[in-house]
Amino acid sequence: MKCMNCGAELTEAAYCPKCGCDVSVQKQAIVLSGLYYNQGLEKAQVRDLSGAIDQLKRSLKFYKLNVPARNLLGLVYFETGEVVAALSEWVISKNIRPEDNIATEYIRILQQDANRLDIINQTIKKYNIALANCMDGNEDVAMIQLKKILARNPKLIKGYHLLALLYIHNKEYERARRLLKKAIKIDKTNTTTLRFLREVDEQTGTATTLESHFSLWGGRHGAEAVQEKPAEESSSAAYHNGNAGRGLSFLNVLLGAVIGAAAIWFLFIPSYTRTINREANEKVTKYSSDMAVYASQIETMNGQIKASQETVETAREQIENANAKSSSYDNLIIAQNAYNNGSYESAATALAQIDTAQLSDEAKTVYNGLTSQLQTSLLAAYKKVGLESFAAADYDDSIVKLEAARAIDDTDYDILNYLAHSYRLNNNSAKADEIFSLIVQKYPNSKQSEDAMLYLSEDAKTALQNQIGDASDGTAASKTRSRDEGSEDEDEEQDEDQDNSEDD
Repeated sequence: MKCMNCGAELTEAAYCPKCGCDVSVQKQAIVLSGLYYNQGLEKAQVRDLSGAIDQLKRSLKFYKLNVPARNLLGLVYFETGEVVAALSEWVISKNIRPEDNIATEYIRILQQDANRLDIINQTIKKYNIALANCMDGNEDVAMIQLKKILARNPKLIKGYHLLALLYIHNKEYERARRLLKKAIKIDKTNTTTLRFLREVDEQTGTATTLESHFSLWGGRHGAEAVQEKPAEESSSAAYHNGNAGRGLSFLNVLLGAVIGAAAIWFLFIPSYTRTINREANEKVTKYSSDMAVYASQIETMNGQIKASQETVETAREQIENANAKSSSYDNLIIAQNAYNNGSYESAATALAQIDTAQLSDEAKTVYNGLTSQLQTSLLAAYKKVGLESFAAADYDDSIVKLEAARAIDDTDYDILNYLAHSYRLNNNSAKADEIFSLIVQKYPNSKQSEDAMLYLSEDAKTALQNQIGDASDGTAASKTRSRDEGSEDEDEEQDEDQDNSEDD
């Protein structure tokens, strides 16, 4: 377990050993998260998926980095047909723990079966279309679409609920019952499924049997236990035959009671059933109306949320632009103050952080002037310190300072000369040859060039002479071409003069 404040490993103590933060609440939250995870796991094992989702959400609320709880929540979502929600949980889990995470395998399996994933996505889209058709009153079209959806995605709980609701609205209670029994096999304690089944039972007067010998409300069905007749009963046949008259009278009374019960059933029960059906229809109509109102309210709220988000984004952009402009002006003031105090490096650092696009024309003028002055001051400062370091035989520091000066002005002979000797005395012959060769090229046929040639290695001299020779050959060839062209022009002029004299 790591401290949420500094990330240090925690001990059994109630305080972090590194930062001293009180981590007792953090430990309690993680313990509660594990407790809710175990409860969610138990519910998922008995297919109480709704209860499992509730417990796992509580677990993540206490400790969002609980990877096993997040992976299990994704599996439960997948089992109820909510593939998008499942993928979301697995992706978050993978980001929390990239290595040794079973969520990676879940994602890989889904991605490999691209056809199945596409089918699931299409069923979700079609479910939304079916829901819109229900709200528009196109119930027949919605029922056809929902049947196709459940054929391709038989775990989509929401699809079962919507189709069952349409069956109840159309008084097709047995079809709704069969559909809801399929849904209850996926999630045994889904409250919506149980509420719809109770509605169907009230309309039909028959309790739904979810499992063999058990009704929806836990009552046990089946034949009553049959007791064997005692042996003495067979020996009393004569006694029963003697009382046949009384038995016949009792049978007549019993038959009259049955006929009376049947008459009550056929006269009273149909009226009672119609009353129940009428009340059920009113409830379904009210439920549909309320659902339409709620959908309209949700759509309105979504529009308001979207408008609020756009306003927040606009305000955030304005704040970011204002902060960028303020930062640029602050850095310009810091650079000016640092330059006035002689802190040229601090001034250069502040100038590098300025966004010139945020400055006004007057501020840009100040920025350009300060940049020019700072380059001159930095050049002099770097050169001065570099030469002092060279005199003190601190060649590492002289190289750093003189290279910085060279980056500003690479035409200063003193900077190049001392930089080359610093490399030479620091046993970096390759860089020394590079700088000495640069001096020879920048100052040809000069005392500086002759001095630099004295310190070049033989290989560097050969390479430099070859380079200078190639350049000289090119220059000579150019001059020869120029002389040839000049001679041709003179010959042409002479021919023209001779022709003119012959004409005269």
